[in-house]
Amino acid sequence: MPQINIGSVKRGMKFIIDGDPWEVVEISFRKPGKGAAIYETRIRNLLKGTMVVNRYRSGESLEEADVHRSEGIYSYRDGTGYNFMDNESFEQHALPVEQVEEQMRFILEGMPINLLYWNGQLISITPPQNVVLEVTYTEPAARGDTATNVTKAATLKTGAVVQVPAFIAQGNKIKIKADTGEYLERVQS
Repeated sequence: MPQINIGSVKRGMKFIIDGDPWEVVEISFRKPGKGAAIYETRIRNLLKGTMVVNRYRSGESLEEADVHRSEGIYSYRDGTGYNFMDNESFEQHALPVEQVEEQMRFILEGMPINLLYWNGQLISITPPQNVVLEVTYTEPAARGDTATNVTKAATLKTGAVVQVPAFIAQGNKIKIKADTGEYLERVQS
């Protein structure tokens, strides 16, 4: 595999450490008064999801990971995990519930998903940035609650609960950020 000089490493790059693929989440540069520059990286293990901080000296290099992204669709959930179909090869791939449960909170069957492969094996998914979901349950707005920023809990079609403005009613469709669950806007049908 090609080697990457630590000075060229940027956020989002993927490389191999001890046989596992890692992604750079954050990188900072420090030049102490004496000696070589230090690159401090916050990295995430793409197989286990763990985060660590590593320090590298200027001139060190890392082995680039053989990862690629592909478009896919969330197919279904079975007893062992979530199943996805690759749009290019039409192959089915599964990931265990523990590995992707947090990312799947706002995803319905048939929604598009970005798939991340390492050495031909699916290791991670990325949901769409924003999703539109129907509110299946929420309390009616209380009379007189017209103050700004009044929110209430709403249960979505996926079962997830998010905070929404008081004017949102059961049956409304709302747009939310899939990574945080933050309410963005009501969608007119």
